[in-house]
Amino acid sequence: MVSPRQPEVGDEVEYAPGRRAVVTDIRRGNYYLRTWGNQEWPVQDSDQLTVKRTRAERIAAGDL
Repeated sequence: MVSPRQPEVGDEVEYAPGRRAVVTDIRRGNYYLRTWGNQEWPVQDSDQLTVKRTRAERIAAGDL
């Protein structure tokens, strides 16, 4: 599911074409992402984030 809403912790987002990660934290309005097996990093431009699956959708799919 693609959604125009703002990402929340636990959501899977696309941060670059074909590149996905999970929002792990939001600190002072700054988003932090993590991919499997990597450390988290701050997002340079949060306007580029597109929610692909919400945390609830990931749970329902058994991915969390």
